[in-house]
This record gives sequence, structure tokens and C-alpha cells, in this order.
Amino acid sequence: MFIASQCLGSRTTDPGDTRNRFCILAKDEATEMPTLVSHPDEVKVLSRRFGQGAASIDKYIELDGYKAVQQALEQGPEMSNWIINTMKASGLRGRGGAGFPTGMKWSFVPKTSDKPKYVLVNGDESEPGTCKDHVIFLHDPHAVIEGTMIAGLAIGAKMGFIYLRGEYRYLLKIVEKAVADAYAKGFLGKNIFGRAGVDFDIITQTGAGAYEVGEESALMESLEGKRGIPRIKPPFPAVVGLYGGPTVINNAETIAAAPHILLMGGEAYAKLGSERNGGTRLFGISGHVERPGVYELPMGYSLRKAIYDVAGGIKDGKQLKAVVPGGSSCPILTADEIDVGLDFDQMAKAGTMLGSGGIVVLDETVSIVEFALRVIKFYQHESCGWCIPCREGTDWIKKTLTRVYEGGGNRKDVDNVQYLAENMMGRTFCPLGDAAAMPTIAFVKKFRKEFEDYIDGNRAGAPLITEQELVGAGH
Repeated sequence: MFIASQCLGSRTTDPGDTRNRFCILAKDEATEMPTLVSHPDEVKVLSRRFGQGAASIDKYIELDGYKAVQQALEQGPEMSNWIINTMKASGLRGRGGAGFPTGMKWSFVPKTSDKPKYVLVNGDESEPGTCKDHVIFLHDPHAVIEGTMIAGLAIGAKMGFIYLRGEYRYLLKIVEKAVADAYAKGFLGKNIFGRAGVDFDIITQTGAGAYEVGEESALMESLEGKRGIPRIKPPFPAVVGLYGGPTVINNAETIAAAPHILLMGGEAYAKLGSERNGGTRLFGISGHVERPGVYELPMGYSLRKAIYDVAGGIKDGKQLKAVVPGGSSCPILTADEIDVGLDFDQMAKAGTMLGSGGIVVLDETVSIVEFALRVIKFYQHESCGWCIPCREGTDWIKKTLTRVYEGGGNRKDVDNVQYLAENMMGRTFCPLGDAAAMPTIAFVKKFRKEFEDYIDGNRAGAPLITEQELVGAGH
């Protein structure tokens, strides 16, 4: 399944330009929507309804929609255990980036609680290079709604929230209509599906464009009407979460997979992927490839094949230089490191992460120095400022790399960039500091000579975009 879209590293824009984070996401309804094209290697589970009009509730029902949640309700007193055990058997791991086993996460919620329990869907898709969740909301919003209901039944919650990123205004209308249609059918509200005493409500909410609220505790703070900054953990959300109640928080893709898993069975879903990495996932392949887009591939699928077969190889016959395998926070891989499977464990062994599934492909023409600078400019701009290592570290790295890029650096600057990044690691309340540090360390370690060439040759580049231009790009 291919989507002709722009993203960090898209074929139609500079792969290092963080302005592209705002591309199709902030446009109005008059904008031409992405087009879908299939590839033979895709295994369509999550995407099987894409392009079939499933945003309409009647079409969704025709395509087996809302069958999974009714199947769960039929389990009676064993419903919660049945759902959780099925999710555990599926091997589904969180698709937002952390890769934590979903069924296990749901099982951590206490069976009884004095406070209400909640399900929170994280649709704040803001990682540069990532462009998968918006496709689900666009083509199959009822899958997210049904998945939210299933998670609620699993943990004993009666309310769920779907939180969309601030730039997803056109998607908010689609999701709100889908929720309203579900209420009209009696699938949401009091006595859902005609079952007395079984209630479930869903509320949609949108952010204000902050990358930071993609972190689960900052997301809860934002939803509660506070400044979107991370909470200290423990306690963890499963025990003390939204409004102080036990809360399950999952990425939109994770939640949308739940109905498919219940219908096909956990074991069958697990067999589609690799060991300890069940099922399929949506990968957004962008940058210098012939066919950029979002594809649904089995977990463990070869990164090399994803680039050269699925995405058609490097654009215009150029040579591959590097790949960001899972969004901008993931350490970069060189052209010699792409013989690795696309799952959480294989990526970890390769020294990087699968992240949010955003594969950014860079050809031989890309300046890693400029790419590194644009990445750190993004994280410096998006830092909430609460933690000193992140707030000050990202700013120092940005200033140092700017000096190197403009031709005024010295070799000590390269050491300082690595030193600063290493001292940010593990010293912040949320992963944003690590998200800025990990790719920076990899840039310096794997492409140090390129940084030194900028210094030795005094290779000044064209001026980069300003923070004002970056902020204004989405408006």
C-alpha cells in the first residue's frame, strides 16, 4: 500500500528539512488526499479496508467492522481475560516506538479501582519521518474506535479518549463524525450493542502542535488542561494515570490492530511476524526512493528489501548513503548496515531502534552535517524546557553544529557534540533528551570524517531555515 505524500525526507523535498513535518498534515479538506497503491510483498491486515470507503460506518460494518468487540462481549465473565490473553498470544508490541508487549501492558491495570479507568489513544504523530497513523484515521477511523472499546472492555474502563496531533485538523472532523455515527448506531454510550449495563464513551481531543505531548505522561497533562510536560514515574499510568485513575495508553496503530487480532486469533496474527515480534506494521518509507509511501509489511521484513524492492530503490540511480530506520530519534544506519530485519529485537542488535516505523532514505548527495543540524534544531525547538540537560544540551549542540556547518568550527567541536549528547542520555524525565542525543551520537561516530571535512575545508553551506520559518511552516 503506497501513499504519495511528503514527509521528512520525501522524494519531493530536502530529506533534511524539518519543515516537511508540517506538510500534508495541516492542509484543509480541499487538499488532494494521498493515493493508495499496493505492493506484492505487503501483508494487509491493518490496511485491508484502506481505499474501500470504511470511514463510512455502514461500509465498515459491511467489511466485518464491530464484529470483534461483539465477539468479546459474548465471552461473558471471562471477557477481560480472553481479550488480554489473545493480545498476549498475538505478540503485538507497541507501534508508537517503545515496543512494549500490548497484552502485558493491559494486564498491569488493577482489576478493581476506586477511581474510573481510562483508555487513551495516542494519535499525536509528530516524529519527523513518521506518517502512518494519519492514514488509519483517514481511511479506517472506526478501527481505532473499535480498538478503543476493546481495550476498555479488557481493563474495565467506561471511557476512552482519542488524542490527535494539533496539525491533524482535517482528520479530527473525520474521527468526530465516525464517533458520532457510532453513537447513533448504539455502539457507544449507554448499553452498547443493546447490552444492559455495558457502557462506553469516547471523547476526541486535539493538541496544539507540541511534539512533547507524544510522551504518554505529557499527553495526560495536556488532556487534563495543563502544560504538556512529563510526569515523574513511578507511579506509572496503569496505576495512576489520567485524572489519577488507572489508564492504558497506546499508539493509534496499536489500538487499531486489536479488532483484527481478535477476529483472526492471537496465534495466527503472531505467525505473520518474526519471533517475539508478532504481526505486521505500517512503515512510512520516505526520502530518496522511487516509490515513497506507507506500506504494511510483516515484522522482521528485510530493510534492504523494503528500500530496494518495495520502495523501488534509490531515486535517479544514485547510491545509498544512510538510512534512518524508525523516525528521526533513531540512530542512523550506513549503507553497509541495512541487511537487518525490521523488528524491535533485530534493530536493537544493530545498534538502533525500530521506533515509529518512519524509514528515511538518504542518497549520496546528502550532507550528514546539515542533516544532523536540522534534526537537532527540531529537538531544540520542541524541548519543553523542564529538564536542564535537554533544554541546555539541545541548544548547545545546535549552536556547535551551526558553527561547524557554517565553516567556523574546529575539531574540538566534534568531540564536544558527542560529549554533550552522551551527557544528555538518561538524564531527563522523558525520552526527548535521549531522542535528540541518540541520533547525534550516531551521526558523529559514523560520519566523523564528514564533520572534520567541513572544518578542514571551511565548507560553509547555504543558510538554514530559521526557527521562525520552522514554526510558521505549518500555518
